[in-house]
Amino acid sequence: MQQVTILGCRVDVIGTDEAVAKIVELATGDRPALVVTLGTEMAVYARRDPRFREIVNASALSLCDTVGIKYAARLHGAAVRERVAGVDIIDPLCAAFAERSVPIYLLGGKGDTALRAAAVLQARYPGLVVAGARDGYFPPAEETKVSAAVASSGARVVFVGLGSPRQEIFLAGHLAETGCSVGIGVGGSFDVLAGNVERAPAIWQRLNLEWLYRLVREPKRWRRQLALPRFVWLALRERATSPSTRRYS
Repeated sequence: MQQVTILGCRVDVIGTDEAVAKIVELATGDRPALVVTLGTEMAVYARRDPRFREIVNASALSLCDTVGIKYAARLHGAAVRERVAGVDIIDPLCAAFAERSVPIYLLGGKGDTALRAAAVLQARYPGLVVAGARDGYFPPAEETKVSAAVASSGARVVFVGLGSPRQEIFLAGHLAETGCSVGIGVGGSFDVLAGNVERAPAIWQRLNLEWLYRLVREPKRWRRQLALPRFVWLALRERATSPSTRRYS
């Protein structure tokens, strides 16, 4: 498998089909595996936060979530063909888990969002076992309690939508406690599944303008989008000084 380093963060050059197959394999293992869906904001954050950068680089898989990461990887000569975003990988994963009776847990969102997202997934994939679901509004002091609840559910895979970096930090510290073989950070994916947020039309996605569509629909996101021009500048500067594509086993 090829990997590339973007602003100090490892990105695995892997497509959706291969990522799904790898995660399904990890789900049957006996060692907890963290899967990161790396976006541009996360890479910029990791550049100034060594702890978060270490979490990303120690993950079992670090997937290309955004178009910014995809093109930055290409600058380094990595043949990244597609994004493997959290919101996109949930469906094929749940299809595979339904076939194999792998129980999942949805953790995140507000109110009953996770429960409604779970109902949508079960309707799409008959046989999918949802061991549990709950919101993400709990203080750090209750993280151990929440992890124990996931463990008691019998889930093998936990999808965590707490937003970054909280979801990755939570998984790095508590995945083993949940008893799950795989923990995946999926950001706001539950909101999309539950219908709280409208996803960009396919044409915007194909043109790599999903970020712009969300900004138009949610102008309050403008502060978050400031990370994009900074990412572009940092990625171009990095490429000018350090080629970083290599292979590993």
